[in-house]
Amino acid sequence: MSEFEGKVAIVTGGGSGIGEAIAKELAAAGAAVVVTDIKQDAAERVVAEIEQAGGTAAAVQANSAVAADDERAVQFAVDTYGGLHLAVNNAGIGAAPQPIGEYDIAAWDRVRSVDLDGVFYGMRYEIPAMLAAGGGAIVNMSSVLGSVGIAQNAAYVASKHALVGLTKVAALEYTSQGVRTNAVGPGFIDTPLVRSSLSADELSALEAQHATGRLGTDAEVAALVLFLLSDKASFISGSYHLVDGGYSAH
Repeated sequence: MSEFEGKVAIVTGGGSGIGEAIAKELAAAGAAVVVTDIKQDAAERVVAEIEQAGGTAAAVQANSAVAADDERAVQFAVDTYGGLHLAVNNAGIGAAPQPIGEYDIAAWDRVRSVDLDGVFYGMRYEIPAMLAAGGGAIVNMSSVLGSVGIAQNAAYVASKHALVGLTKVAALEYTSQGVRTNAVGPGFIDTPLVRSSLSADELSALEAQHATGRLGTDAEVAALVLFLLSDKASFISGSYHLVDGGYSAH
């Protein structure tokens, strides 16, 4: 039997990047996966690839910053697959770099609404469904910038720090009832977007800030997330786990 056979999972922001990698790994391990994304076509592409590989998945178009969308996604999981046991609140966005004294208020609100409020909304509806199913596990996607700062990224850094605190509160409230909650903090991940936004010299300088001498991969983050969702992590709740190649060790 596969590790997550009989389990139902939601992955927000599952239409690309880290979320896509997590959704595919969960499905490969036997879970029925609800892939949510603000882009319907992206979620449907991931679901099609999961199904082609023999897995079970469904796509839901949802904006995680809208509470009603999060509620609808959870209800879809319950109605379609009979319950909810696992959740990865992964959807997140950034904003153009700008100092606090000049920070665009709309940009601040937009980043916070997805990166913090969206995770709260997700848990608000995921937790009751998991309690009804007899327990479960949640992983919230923070960032290495949930533990350190970086200039000109106030909204993202503040939201990711706050997300760690939110995770701890959830663990204190619900671990004894069978729902574990942890946070993961990816470092700088090697994606086409990162490579296209940096010059060769900038990329080399960024890689040099990691003890590994390179950026991370989506698969490396997904491996940690799946461990935290699994029964192997049964004594782990309310904690924040970096997967950053030593970036924060400086």
